[in-house]
Order: sequence, then C-alpha cells, then structure tokens
Amino acid sequence: MEKLSLQEIAKGAGADCPAEWADIAVEDICTDTRKITPGCLFIALKGERFDGHDFVDKAFEQGAAAALVHRPVLSEYPVLRVEDTRKALLNLARFYRKRFSVFLVGITGSVGKTSTKEMIYSVLSQKAKTLKTQGNFNNEIGLPMTLFGLDSSYRAAVIEMGMSAFGEISRLSCTAMPSLAVITNIGVSHMEHLGSRENILKAKLEILDGLQGDLPLILNGDDDMLATVGEFVDREIIYYGIDSPDAGVTASDIAVQDLHTTFTISYFGKKVQAKIPTVGRHHVYNALAAFCVGLVADMPEEEILRGLSQYKPTGLRQHITTVDGITIIADCYNASPDSMGAALSVLDTLETKGRRIAVLGDMLELGEISEKAHYKVGVMAGQSKADEVLCYGPQSENIARGAMSEGMTKVMIFQDKQELSRYLKEHTVPGDTVLFKASRGMKLEEVMENTYGGELKTI
Repeated sequence: MEKLSLQEIAKGAGADCPAEWADIAVEDICTDTRKITPGCLFIALKGERFDGHDFVDKAFEQGAAAALVHRPVLSEYPVLRVEDTRKALLNLARFYRKRFSVFLVGITGSVGKTSTKEMIYSVLSQKAKTLKTQGNFNNEIGLPMTLFGLDSSYRAAVIEMGMSAFGEISRLSCTAMPSLAVITNIGVSHMEHLGSRENILKAKLEILDGLQGDLPLILNGDDDMLATVGEFVDREIIYYGIDSPDAGVTASDIAVQDLHTTFTISYFGKKVQAKIPTVGRHHVYNALAAFCVGLVADMPEEEILRGLSQYKPTGLRQHITTVDGITIIADCYNASPDSMGAALSVLDTLETKGRRIAVLGDMLELGEISEKAHYKVGVMAGQSKADEVLCYGPQSENIARGAMSEGMTKVMIFQDKQELSRYLKEHTVPGDTVLFKASRGMKLEEVMENTYGGELKTI
C-alpha cells in the first residue's frame, strides 16, 4: 500500500478530520489487532462474534497510527468516526483504487472462480506485474483489503467476487471498478438464500454495476443461463465453450497425459495448441476464460499460452499429491453438484494402477434442494469409474442412495471422521487413487491428514 494522509483517509471514508491530524501518514490498513503493523489505520468492524471497537486501545498499543470507528471510543490517539465502518471500508478501498490506472479483471461465478482467477493471473503476469485476490478474500472485507495491496508498480489485477445474497456483487464491483468482467457459470450454490438459478444469474450480473468502459463481457457459452445474457444485456459478449456452436472461443481435441491436459483453441478463424498442467474438462473452461482475457488485453497468443502452461493450483482445490504410492486428489475447498461432477471426472481421468475411491462429504448452503442435489451426486458417483464410494456427513445417506441406484455395491456411510480415517488406513494400498471432495465447512481435509499424515508431496 502507498502512504495516505489521514486527511485523505477521511475524504475516502466519509469522515471529518481535525486539522492537527491531517498530515499523519498511514502505511497500511488493518481490521484485526492480531495483524497490526506500525503506522497502520485500524478499522473497527463489528461482526457476529466480535466488535473491533473493543480493541481500539490494543491497536494503538501495538503501533496503529489512527483508528476508524462508528461508535464513540475513549482514546487519546487519532480516531475518525463514520456512520458504518463496513461501508467506510468499501468507500475507502474505492477511493484508493481510483489512484491507479490498472487493467482490472473482475471475476465471479458459482463454480471455478478461484481456479479461473489463478489462470487469468498466470496469463496477465506474462505481460505486467499483476495483483490477485489471495485465498478467500473475495467478500466485502477481503476485497477491499486486496485493493489496498495496489501500488504504482502494478499494471493489472485479477479480483475475485463472491456472494451469498443480492447486492453483494454490486457493492464489490462498484468498489473494484473492473475494466473487464468474467462470469464462469450459474450453478446452485447459495440456492438457500437466492431460491433459483434465475436469481443467482441476476445476482452475478451485478458485476456490471461497477464495470468501467466498454470492453466485452466474457461468459461461458456452455452454461444454459449465461447463454441467454445477450438477449437482455446491452454490451458486447465474448462467449467461450466446448460444446456451444455460438461460442467465439472454443476447445476441441481434449486429451490428458501425465497430469497435463492438451487441447486445440479455435478463436475467430485461428487455431492454436494449448497445454495446462492440470486435469479435468472444467479446467479447460477456466483456460478458455483466461485466453479470452489475454486476447482482450492485446497479448500475443504465445504469451497467453505460456501463461496457461505455468498455471499452478492453490490450496485445497484439486491438489494432486502422492503418499507411499497412494495418489490423493484433495478438493476440499468448496462443493456443489457441478464441482462434485468435475472432481469425479478427474478421478475417472487419472491413470490408476489400483482402485479409484471417492470420499464425498456434504455440500452446504443448498437449502430445499439439498436432498435432491446430494442424491444426484451419488448418481454421478455411481456412474463414474469409482470402485468404492465413502460418504461422510448428515447428507451422506442421500449420496449413498444415489450411488446404489446406479448399481454401485461398495458404498459406505460414515458420521465420524476418525472411523472414516481408520477405514482408509486399513483399506487403501499403493496404486490406489483417493478423491476427497466436500464443502469447506465439512473440513474433510482433516480425514486426509489423519489418514496419510506428514507432508504430502505434490506430483
């Protein structure tokens, strides 16, 4: 972050600043007293389990230069007051983002946001220094904190935008002010809050609210909901896809070898050969989205392809490892019927000397469709090449019923992680491939770690 005076902070956040504090320099923004840095501005946020206003004195003790609050606090140090610190955080981030002329890509969607973000980052990094959303910093606190990472050395940024209700994407987009927007798909995540895919589409399209300029909207043309956007959005659209006959950027000749995927990209009368260091049809979609971004950014195709070839998966998203000859696919960050299907396709695709075992946990935030969605996942598991399906969580019975409806006989239900771990220890052997897939809240990675322990080696 580049330095801001307290006078500038006040202007951006919508506060009054006494003259004697105007020239105080702020070098960082912090919302957590455990991460206070000398000379920072501490923004007191009120959450469900905490209230930052109770820690203002502690922030100053640890070196904060000033604090931003929305209720009175007693302090001898510089304290600025606003009506709502959460809104002020967004306003200040927007104020700060306006200081920089960057090619900023905003990305949202039900599935694949983070992997697509990483591919776009890998592509744009070939051309210029690029900022990206770290971890799950894609909400109304994380996104502003990401923007504060900008400085004059950056020429591009890739900002992920998540949501669970109407209005969130709009606020995030108006804060980040993207130059270009990408929507990966419209699934059933957050159905509990939004009620229908039509509403989810409406919420995702809020990314247009902050979109700057007239660059095309980049959409997955194979998604049935996104394919209709051109009928009611007055903006040029670049569609990408594998099956859609109307997509301008498509992939064909998809093949997998040695944990890499190769395919032909056809775009506007041209063809190139692409290679990505990961497996799965869903990653081909991610690569196509990144290729489109590279085209809009006027990058040579060789730079775009080099960026795709250097993509690296992050965290617990399809992280393929090996322990004592057992291949492990760790995909424990998030889950929906679409991403479950994608993970099962990876299990099918990987060359395996032994058995394929799918360890599937609950998908969260599906509301009324939860039982039906888990049954559908079980059906997909039963239709896959999995030799065995191990189900974990309150909805595991529905997964199991779906798998058995397709003739799968080796299906087990677990409600205890230790019991599941013991079973895997006793029944997996070198040559086997084991998929772990569930929503983040299920913490299925604990089973993986308890079973195979130690440091997992990336293939």
